Parts: sequence; C-alpha cells; structure tokens
Amino acid sequence: MTKLSLWMNGSAANAADRVYVALSGTAVIYHDDPSATQIEGWTEWVIDLSAFGGFGVNLTNVDSITIGIGTQNAPVATGGTGVMYFDDIRLYR
Repeated sequence: MTKLSLWMNGSAANAADRVYVALSGTAVIYHDDPSATQIEGWTEWVIDLSAFGGFGVNLTNVDSITIGIGTQNAPVATGGTGVMYFDDIRLYR
C-alpha cells in the first residue's frame, strides 16, 4: 500500500481549523488547508504513506488511525462549533 485516502465534508459555517490524521498515536499529518473544516462538499484527501516515514512508525504494524480537528496533543477549547463528516477511508497501492 502506498496511499491513504479519506473523504471529508465540512461547512463554511464551521469554525476554521485544520484536520489531521495520526497513525499509532504518534505520526501526524495535517491537511494543507488550515481551514479544512470549512471545505464544503465531499473532498478526497490523499496522503502518501511515505509522509509518515519520518515519525518512526512501522507502517506494517499500525494499531490505530485517528482523524482529528485542531492540533494533536494540544487541545484548545476555542468554542468552535460545526459538523464534519468523514467517509470511505481506504488504502491504495
């Protein structure tokens, strides 16, 4: 496998924030758009798995995948509200 794909759908009414994917709780990749929560309509986010290589995670032994909003390990109560949808999380060759 070489790519992780997920579809996301936000709303312009959401508080602007970034979206991230973390593998095994340590390897974190952030979406290029710092206001990804406001992207409307179903949008595919494709992440090359080699981007996780510098974090020391063994890609043959991933025990969790986390999709988050904001900054991982630095939660901030911003008072933001909104709705995000995620679907079709897949691995591709």
